Amino acid sequence: MSPTSTVTAAAFPSLTRRATTTLQVNLGYRCNQACSHCHVDAGPHRTEMMDRATVELVLEVLRRRRIGQLDLTGGAPELHEGFRSLVRAARAMGVAVIDRCNLTILSEPGQESLAAFLAGEGVTVVASLPCYEAGNVDRQRGRGVFERSIDGLLALNALGYGVEGSGLELHLVYNPQGPSLPPDQADLEVAYKRELAARHGVVFNRLLALANMPIQRFATALRLSGELEAYQQLLEAHHREGNLASVMCRDLISVDWQGHLYDCDFNQQLGLPLGAGASGGGRPHLRQLLEGDPEGASIRVERHCYGCTAGSGSSCGGALA
Repeated sequence: MSPTSTVTAAAFPSLTRRATTTLQVNLGYRCNQACSHCHVDAGPHRTEMMDRATVELVLEVLRRRRIGQLDLTGGAPELHEGFRSLVRAARAMGVAVIDRCNLTILSEPGQESLAAFLAGEGVTVVASLPCYEAGNVDRQRGRGVFERSIDGLLALNALGYGVEGSGLELHLVYNPQGPSLPPDQADLEVAYKRELAARHGVVFNRLLALANMPIQRFATALRLSGELEAYQQLLEAHHREGNLASVMCRDLISVDWQGHLYDCDFNQQLGLPLGAGASGGGRPHLRQLLEGDPEGASIRVERHCYGCTAGSGSSCGGALA
């Protein structure tokens, strides 16, 4: 078990993989922000970034396995020097591309054309905005982040993102400020759309409500405040069996900046390799996906997985129920 895991035993129900429909690729840990809830521990001083050969391997896997969706994350994935060429190549193959964007990257020096590039390639933008109140966002993500985030959203709106009929999808991501479950996603989306439109003239397509995972930076903060085990117990107490059918690890493979494979982004950050790799088979790598899809393989589960099945459920696509 990884030394950074929050548990001593895994009691989560067993799961098996379906055919892979999404390749979620972490291009590196460098980010222009250092958010308190970040399970990746990303920040401006991180240097880990995917090399060119591995980026090319990502494209070859997409071709060989005919995977329909490429989900790019980080850090701030846009800071990778090969980000735009990777997006272009994937889109040329007809692969849908998601950019998990922190919004402030759009106003960073050298990124002035980023929003227009994303629109031109038809990239779906999934943007972090943990609250529609400035104070709450700045406490979690840093002073001035809310104002810059609104500027980024307005720039995306001006290009058609979030506008009905444009075909350019803009989704916002909410996560709680502390150790609690997200509120009802549908109700919260109504409030977000009302408040952001009234206060700032911002529009978007969907709100994705995510639970905070009890790992890495967030787990450390909870441990220091004495709330870690209580939060874990909260997740377990609200587990819903019905969410197991829709958890993201059933159809998604997570790839780290070195090309190693995991069942999800959270397992990646805990160093828990894809399925069979956790039982003595080494660390699975992108190269192995050239040979076949791990459909039917066991998924590596541990206690933190309750973060995905508690309440309405949580995944990269928001609530499950």
